Amino acid sequence: MIEVHSWPTPNGHKVHVMLEECGLPYVVTPVDIGAGDQFRPEFLAISPNNKIPAIIDSEGPDGEPIALFESGAILLYLAAKTGRFMPTGERARYEVLEWLMFQMASVGPMLGQAHHFRLYAPESITYAVNRYTNEARRLYSVMDKRLERSAFIAGPDYTIADIAIFPWLRSAENQGVDWADYPRLREWFDRIAARPAVQRGVAVLADRRKPTRTDAEREVLFGAKQYERR
Repeated sequence: MIEVHSWPTPNGHKVHVMLEECGLPYVVTPVDIGAGDQFRPEFLAISPNNKIPAIIDSEGPDGEPIALFESGAILLYLAAKTGRFMPTGERARYEVLEWLMFQMASVGPMLGQAHHFRLYAPESITYAVNRYTNEARRLYSVMDKRLERSAFIAGPDYTIADIAIFPWLRSAENQGVDWADYPRLREWFDRIAARPAVQRGVAVLADRRKPTRTDAEREVLFGAKQYERR
């Protein structure tokens, strides 16, 4: 059984979707990041960077439990565990890895900053809003261009690269993106969204998600609480 310590964010949804796609049994422990659950010692023991998601697999590679943090590492682990959503050919495998790294290094951080400065910053900073909105649009363009010659992000088949990227594009409007400008990417997005396992994955903990943040939650997420030494 896999324990998933998570919250309904794009990074959390990556792992929820992967588990559903693989048909692996799992249980979810909510980590309310607005309430500060990510700073609890028991969570830090498996996720020292105090970020969700993290997992504990009672049946690790050597038959012993294994704990993992970082959503990209978890996707790679689950792909290896199940033999699914990662090609076996060396060239194809590296193609998936480069697009997975693209998500981790660019899509997640840049779209996250677009969300922050457009929705959550305590004051509107025009330079920051423009910088990250423009970067979001550039990244959408990169992916739209890629899909001119590939049915999926990393090649002809659905892989962990698609699973990693999809949840980040569910809030395109909040990122200042107009889907009409990226027709190939929108078609890809709709195909992924229609998958039953994806629908089940993004529904995990969805009832816990709040549309707005209180001042106390903002302090936990973006204030001094975030930077305390632990």
